[in-house]
Formats: sequence, structure tokens, C-alpha cells
Amino acid sequence: MKISSIAIVLLGLLITPFTNVQAQDVKPNDIVGVWLTQDKDSHVQIYKEGDKYFGKIIWLQTPIDSITGKPKVDDKNENPALQSRPVMGMKLLENFVFNGDDEWEDGTIYDPKKGKTYSCYMVFPDKNNKNHLKIRGYIGFSLLGRTVYWDRVKK
Repeated sequence: MKISSIAIVLLGLLITPFTNVQAQDVKPNDIVGVWLTQDKDSHVQIYKEGDKYFGKIIWLQTPIDSITGKPKVDDKNENPALQSRPVMGMKLLENFVFNGDDEWEDGTIYDPKKGKTYSCYMVFPDKNNKNHLKIRGYIGFSLLGRTVYWDRVKK
């Protein structure tokens, strides 16, 4: 009896530090800032316009096309009228709304490497780390898609 009482007390002492850790609340503007994409070849600035969130490319590791010697353009876009628009400054993320809990949803993400637009949501995988962002692009259902992770660019 005495050994089991001691074991329970020790178990309680071991568990207590982990139960006191509380996740920080996620606020709508926590996503605002500059993010390094997963491939580490571009920076995307996420900003708020009205009540929605958007993201545009503000830095490219290689901004000049090696073949043409000119700034990179959206040459993979399925719409021929958009194939000459510059990649620098391009909106990748559009029309996201904060769901009031921990996710930005109902937006789209454009992939200039494939020339396609996907439905998308964004969330911090760890609510205590607002410098690491999970972005899930998908077609139809979120099960059919791809996830990338972006890291906040420190000033």
C-alpha cells in the first residue's frame, strides 16, 4: 500500500509539468508577416486587406530567368493572357478568412511552378510556435492535396 501511494505521488509529479502547459490563443493577425517557402526559394508576405488575408511574393532567390535574362514570368499559367505577368509581386494566397479558432480557410493558393490554383487552408501545427505555418492545398477535399510548411522570416 505504501509503495503504490508513493508511485502515485511520483507519477503526479512527473505529469504536472506537462499538464500546466497551455496553448496560446491564435489571433487572426498572427499570420501576418513574411514567410520563407518550403523550397527556400521565395519569401511571401501575408497581409490583411479588409477582413481577408492575402499573400504575395516579395523576394525570389533567382528573380531573373537564366534563358531570357529577364525577370521571371508566370509562363506555366494555363491562361495565355497571364503567362507574361511577373512572378515577383504575384499574389499566391487569396481570400482567406480566419475561422475564429485557429485556422485560415476558404482561400486559394496559386502554384507558379505548375500554373495551377488550389483550394487551401492554413494553420499553425503547434499553437505555441507561430513561426511555423502549415499550408494545405487541395482539389475538392482536403484529403486530396499537398501540404507544405513555411517558416517566418525573422527581421
